[in-house]
Amino acid sequence: MNIVDISYIEELSMLRLNDQEKAIIKAQLDEILSSEGMVSLATLDTTGVAECVQPLDRINDFRDDELLPPFPQELILQNAKEHSADMFIAPRTVGD
Repeated sequence: MNIVDISYIEELSMLRLNDQEKAIIKAQLDEILSSEGMVSLATLDTTGVAECVQPLDRINDFRDDELLPPFPQELILQNAKEHSADMFIAPRTVGD
């Protein structure tokens, strides 16, 4: 594991690490990857084993869209801290 690998992992995970944190992560990953379990995995014969990108056979297993009637407006507005007629009233979040 080198710093380029750590920078790539940092990018993929959308983290911002300083040099000290990168060094710590590198040491931890080096320890993990050199552990007995990981070393024994490297000795396995994977000839003829198909690459597995998705561990499950199900891909995009979504339910069909179903059109349902909307909730009554009065029911929705009763949960609002403040409302006026048919609208929510929320605190201002943007400056003048």
